[in-house]
Amino acid sequence: MESLTSHTDYGAVSLTEDMVNPDPMLEFAAWLAAAEAAGVYEPNAMVVATVDPDGRPSSRTVLLKGLDGSGFDFVTNYDSRKGRALRVNPGVTLLFPWYSMQRQVIVYGTAEATDAAVSDAYFARRPRPARIAALASEQSKPIANRELLEEQVREVERRYPGDSAIPRPVTWGGFRVVPHAIEFWQGRTSRLHDRLRFTAQEGGGWTLERLQP
Repeated sequence: MESLTSHTDYGAVSLTEDMVNPDPMLEFAAWLAAAEAAGVYEPNAMVVATVDPDGRPSSRTVLLKGLDGSGFDFVTNYDSRKGRALRVNPGVTLLFPWYSMQRQVIVYGTAEATDAAVSDAYFARRPRPARIAALASEQSKPIANRELLEEQVREVERRYPGDSAIPRPVTWGGFRVVPHAIEFWQGRTSRLHDRLRFTAQEGGGWTLERLQP
C-alpha cells in the first residue's frame, strides 16, 4: 500500500482564550462571516454525521440554512437516511471544514425537527426547481436509472404547471441541532493546533477549555 505522506505545515495565526466571544454561537457567526468574506466556496457547507438505526455511522455534506442563539438548522427529506437515523438517534455532529483558512468548527448536539411553520418558510424560499425536486425524489431510495428520476421530475412539473403553488411534502422539513459542545480549531505550525471547546452548562452558560492537538 502506498503511504500518503504529503502534508502542509499550517501557519502561525493563533487562537487564544482571550480572542473568542464568551458566547460560542456569536463566535461561530463571526467565523462564518469571516469565511464568507474570505471567499470560501460554500462557507455554510457542513458534514453531518449520524448513527443509523442499525448502529452504523453515516455522514454527508449539507448546507446550513439557519442560525440563531438556540441552534443550527438544515433541511432534508425526513425519510432519507439521515432523517431516519435522527428519528432513532438524535445525537449528531456538524463539521464546518474551512480548509483554505486552516480552520474548522465541530458542533456536538441533538437534532430535533423544526415546527411546520419553520419548514414551510424554508421550503417557500427554495428556487422552484428545487421545490419540484423535493417532491419528485424519494431521497436515499434506490432507482433504476437517471432517466426514471427525470421522468419523476416531469410528472411533478405536469401536476404543478407554470407558476402554480407547489406544496411542501409532509416528508420534507427542517432539523435544528441544539449544541451541547462547540470546538473551534485553528491550524498551527508543527501540528501544534489551537483547539478551544465550549461546553454547555445546566442552567445556561458555557465553559471554555483548551484541548491538546
